[in-house]
Amino acid sequence: MATLGLLGAALVGCGTGAAEAPVPKAKAAVVDGPSPRPSKAAPGPRPARVPAAPPTMAPGPGGLTPVYTHRAKSTEKVVALTFDADMTADQGPRAARGEHFDNPELIATLRRLEVDATVFMTGRWAEEYPDQAKSIGGDPRFEIANHSYSHYAFSSPCYGLPTVPRPDMASDVQRAFDAFRDAGAVNVVPYFRFPGGCYDDAALRALAPAGVTAVQWDVVSGDAFAKDADAVADQVLDGVKPGSLVVMHCTRSAAPVTERAIRRIVPELRARGYRFVKVSELMSR
Repeated sequence: MATLGLLGAALVGCGTGAAEAPVPKAKAAVVDGPSPRPSKAAPGPRPARVPAAPPTMAPGPGGLTPVYTHRAKSTEKVVALTFDADMTADQGPRAARGEHFDNPELIATLRRLEVDATVFMTGRWAEEYPDQAKSIGGDPRFEIANHSYSHYAFSSPCYGLPTVPRPDMASDVQRAFDAFRDAGAVNVVPYFRFPGGCYDDAALRALAPAGVTAVQWDVVSGDAFAKDADAVADQVLDGVKPGSLVVMHCTRSAAPVTERAIRRIVPELRARGYRFVKVSELMSR
């Protein structure tokens, strides 16, 4: 099993009350910027600065699913902001009682500030908010990536999350892609982020049939369950470097200050000369 690093205390999983894990290192499977292998997806309409066929990474040794964390040794001031839209398979009753797992104000702010971004969405979130999933997935400024259907863990222990049985891991990922399609999302990319950030070699092997590139991060925002937007902004601004990939959240109940933090992060990074890109563009360089 891959070991966890030192960032665990900084990031918390949305909507679960559980801490979200740092970037673990799988054996010889983590890649952070070699030449990408073009995916075999059919090209579609080409939005600005987005490759028609999103790049993916070649499998690791033994066919392990590759893991991308950031663009290595980059001198270009680009940064990818990513937002996890978390909702577990069993949280429907909480949504019915009024808990908000969505964050439309955040998406509106990203649009107003003209920020390209990648939303790692669970299939359950797309089922709960199909109109928003369609809107996000139809906007060329955004792309939707896969955060599993269930937001259950793919290795254990993982901060109290239920665990997906290993034989069901690839089908759980496919079920999320099906939910995006059913919602009418168009801009969907073959990237996957592990719930809780937890994975091991067994999970990477089990996901191989899904044909995805796993995408983690090198900058933890600390926005989950945070109450101080400036503290979140400071953590991002202190961590970003050329080629960074930032993990944040798109779940109001579990990350209530993210939108306010973005209003500070975006202009300050632009003042430093940074440009915001989707993961597909970060990986394509």
